[in-house]
Amino acid sequence: MSDSGASITAVRTVRCPQCGGPSVFAPSNVYRPFCSERCKQLDLGAWANEEFSLPEKEGQSDPGFEQS
Repeated sequence: MSDSGASITAVRTVRCPQCGGPSVFAPSNVYRPFCSERCKQLDLGAWANEEFSLPEKEGQSDPGFEQS
C-alpha cells in the first residue's frame, strides 16, 4: 500500500526558556519558543528590568587612561 501524498510531520518540541517545560516549536504556537503567554510575559518583564545584562568589565588599571 502506498501513501496517497499524505505526509506525517513530527511535531518538534523544545525546552521553554522560562519554565523549562516542553514547548511546541511550530507556527501553530504563537508564543514560541515559549510554552505560553505567561512565560513570554515573564521573560519580557525580566528583560525590561535588565535582569539579563552582562557584568561590567573591570576598569583599566592604567591611572592615566581616562586623561588621554
